Amino acid sequence: MPELSKSKRAAFLTGKQKKFIINAKKGLNLTWNQFAKILNISTRNLTDWKNEKFHISFNAVKIICRKTKIKIPKNIKIKEPFWYVNKGARIGGIVVYKKYGHIGGDPEKRKKKWYEWWEREGRFKKHPIINKTLPIKKPRKSEELAEFTGIVMGDGGISKYQLTITLSFKDDKEYIKFVVKLIKKLFGVNPNVYRREKDSVDNIVVSRTKLIKFCVEKLGLKIGNKVKQQIDIPDWIKRNRNFRIACVRGLVDTDGSVFTHTYTSNGKLYSYKKLAFTNHSKPLILSVYKIIKGLGLNARLAQKESEVRIDSIKDMKRYFQIISSHNPKHLRRYLN
Repeated sequence: MPELSKSKRAAFLTGKQKKFIINAKKGLNLTWNQFAKILNISTRNLTDWKNEKFHISFNAVKIICRKTKIKIPKNIKIKEPFWYVNKGARIGGIVVYKKYGHIGGDPEKRKKKWYEWWEREGRFKKHPIINKTLPIKKPRKSEELAEFTGIVMGDGGISKYQLTITLSFKDDKEYIKFVVKLIKKLFGVNPNVYRREKDSVDNIVVSRTKLIKFCVEKLGLKIGNKVKQQIDIPDWIKRNRNFRIACVRGLVDTDGSVFTHTYTSNGKLYSYKKLAFTNHSKPLILSVYKIIKGLGLNARLAQKESEVRIDSIKDMKRYFQIISSHNPKHLRRYLN
């Protein structure tokens, strides 16, 4: 079972895993978001590793050592897959893993099969509940609608049948409540919230075809992969200053980060807050950059124009005065 080697964990002594990760990040001079991308994980997983909530994967340790050109630490123990359960459960887990490639069933596969059935024959049958098109409230264009559009372009996704916004149930706990309340206010719909413990995220889901149609036809949002389609901020938002501000707030609240930059000069330690918004849709990045610059803030493009940065103390203050944030996570990181 060679594929299970990917699940090996590196058990550090208490406090050593956190120190290993922080030192590696500093040595590579990366943001947490950039560091997570190198390891091919989410920033939330990286945060859990940094806080020593879980053992870091041995594969990640090897990547870090290769990038920083250091030797693999000697004081770690390699934990095999299923090390944390008893022998009987381990055997059962391995049997399931060999058969399905995961533990506990594959919800994505089930959903895919359901959609295949629906497209092939389900939609042609009479289903009193399923076939009934449920109504939504159709809001007028507003700052709240512009912010919702930014949220969807940031951490959202649209399929033919569903709109999904994915947020960390740990870091964004309060913000999730805000987004749910915003959707209910705008469209008169109560979203469902589904937890994915493995990924530490909550999926805010609305399954209304009329909502999808409204988002596509009225808001200018796209169905499918946002990066492949190189999405941009819709024109109806660009034409209105208040809408532009609200949309950028939604984008940064979901896909942005506030972090502390620390450096030493003449033996004295300095630190201040910076802001980064990262996205791999170039038209979107350029639009966010132009909007922020148009508000009189100094911003710059970084990471081969996949990131907008605000660096100075003065401009960070003005950002939170003009654009602000509805995500308490960002506010806490800026103020603390």
